[in-house]
Amino acid sequence: MALTEWTKSMEWLAAASEDPGACKHEWQNGSSGVTLLAAGRFWDVLIVPEQLGLRVAELLEELPLLDPGPCLLDTRRRHVGFLLPPEPQTVWIGTGVRLLGAGTWITAPAPHCRWGSLRWLVPPDGTGTLTMPDVLEVALQRCATELSRLQGRPAPTAHSVPVPEDRPDDGRVDGRADGPADGSLAVRQCVARGCVGP
Repeated sequence: MALTEWTKSMEWLAAASEDPGACKHEWQNGSSGVTLLAAGRFWDVLIVPEQLGLRVAELLEELPLLDPGPCLLDTRRRHVGFLLPPEPQTVWIGTGVRLLGAGTWITAPAPHCRWGSLRWLVPPDGTGTLTMPDVLEVALQRCATELSRLQGRPAPTAHSVPVPEDRPDDGRVDGRADGPADGSLAVRQCVARGCVGP
């Protein structure tokens, strides 16, 4: 990553911190090299199980004419986080799938960090490029089907999951849907319209 690109990426990512200056200082000179960043303002983070997330990240990088958005790998917690545009009226439902939006935080290393237990699989490019939710949903479904086949399990099917009317509309869910217990089924649901993605 060139110095100007790294600086631009650091500025963009640090903007999600309560103290961007301290955030950048920690990335450059700190002992841990990681900081807390607020989700929900500039981006949300979709957390998926590691095995599924690694395959999805690989698939997204292979797609022509698509600039994949940033994604983080946390090998200690065994999950991958994809940065998406904030969608407060949307929930993602699936085993092991969580959406982090407003009121939540992530721990993030510097944008050039591509090693260690917490690292960027796809670092932020500084332009604000994020993963498109529709593309991510299709990639999750495709990779989940592949993983199910490899594990000798029936492929999951997407289906409508009703959202209770009294449910708080906070944009986050720790839901469970039918399918293998490896986070292989992820369905995006638009709460405001009551629609379910493909």
